[in-house]
Amino acid sequence: MSRQLWRSIAFIGVVVALTVSCGWAAAIYAAEVSADQVEGRWTSEAGTSLTYHEDHTFAAEHFDALPVTSDCKNPSALSSGRWAFYASAEADQINTADESATRGTVLSLIFSAGDCEVDVYLFGDEDDPSMCPTGDPDAGCPGDGYLHRNQTAASALETAVTPSAGSGK
Repeated sequence: MSRQLWRSIAFIGVVVALTVSCGWAAAIYAAEVSADQVEGRWTSEAGTSLTYHEDHTFAAEHFDALPVTSDCKNPSALSSGRWAFYASAEADQINTADESATRGTVLSLIFSAGDCEVDVYLFGDEDDPSMCPTGDPDAGCPGDGYLHRNQTAASALETAVTPSAGSGK
């Protein structure tokens, strides 16, 4: 291979290593979403689900199967709680969970049972984000651990019957 190609490969390798090691991956791939986008049911391929409600409560199923719950006192009791976006206080730049925040890239889940708080990072595209409950956003989630929004039956039906632009209908 040519020297130029090796330089390009080395440069890409350094950028990737710095992105991951410096904690930049979470910021680069973060998706900022609104509270309206969070509301509803999110599921993973592994069978975990979270259902977020407008009143900032949530219900969880099989959440205890996630590695992020290992520090919780009673992981099998993690079935409901309250959620909020993290919002930074301008004066001291401290991030705190705040139910009045209407947008964000990270959620705080505070479970009703025991003293367990879990951070959920929002990744991907703002129009189709994924959630990753983890203590280390740069480590990410296992492939089947990402949660995706479920499309409601009404939304699916509307999408199916709405003609596309340019179809002549």
